[in-house]
Amino acid sequence: MLSRIAESLFWIGRYIERSDGTARILDVHLQLLLEDPWIEEDTACRALLSVMGSSAPDDRELSREDVLALLAVDRTHPASIAYSLGAARENARRAREIVSTELWECLNTTRARMPRRVSSEKVHEFFAWIRERAALAVGVIESSTSRDESWLFFTLGRSIERADMTARLLATRSLTEVSGPSWTTILRSCGAYEAYLRTYRGVPSARNAAEFLLLDRLFPRSVLFSVSRAEECLRELEPRSERVGVSDQAQRLLGQIRSQLEYTPIAEVLDDLPRQMDAVQDVTSAASEAIRSRYFPTSAAPSWIGED
Repeated sequence: MLSRIAESLFWIGRYIERSDGTARILDVHLQLLLEDPWIEEDTACRALLSVMGSSAPDDRELSREDVLALLAVDRTHPASIAYSLGAARENARRAREIVSTELWECLNTTRARMPRRVSSEKVHEFFAWIRERAALAVGVIESSTSRDESWLFFTLGRSIERADMTARLLATRSLTEVSGPSWTTILRSCGAYEAYLRTYRGVPSARNAAEFLLLDRLFPRSVLFSVSRAEECLRELEPRSERVGVSDQAQRLLGQIRSQLEYTPIAEVLDDLPRQMDAVQDVTSAASEAIRSRYFPTSAAPSWIGED
């Protein structure tokens, strides 16, 4: 497979998952700002932007409308939903010879119907629509793509992004000192509440909910499941021939964070949850860069020199 095609498929997976994860995080926390009068709105908005990797202006106070405009419908901001959907569609255009007609139509339609502003009373409906469109795009790929390198690169990108977004969602648990989203709210935002109840059969506690979203080997949105799936994709893309260790840098990084999560007591993780989630985000970023260097090398454009 051409590296250009593989890179586009990798980023289609990442951008689709990023739009879905951003919608879930914003839906939870903007609703919390609306319902809880004790939260300092400017502080909470700045903390949320920081978690999402965005800078906030210092010359004025921020409101939930500012966050919505920046992270949802701003088509030029790299962390926004609109930007992610546009980038997914652009990567699909570049890999049009590989991307199925159904996926192309799905991404094209979603990008075309993306609103330029969202009214306050329709925020929840907008985020639900984003989740449905992301699920449709993933469903098209899962049901119509052969399990070859195309599917592996798409799933690799999606798994790395999902681990990153779940870590960001868990990091927002302590956004404000006064209040934060309950574990029930966080589980619902991940679509994990009913799966959690079937597993633990009780009211969500901090220890059990964090353990489920971090370490459950069967739930597809847990950090451990996503990291393990990314490792599997890397192993299938390049089966190991060496007898000692692991030479692939991305696989080494993912294996190290997986082992750290598996063997660290959950109580220690909860005691320093923001730092632990920052470590997961750092690893996903470094692994993505290692994958880019290994599979998507960028060479300088050729320069033509005329004959004397």
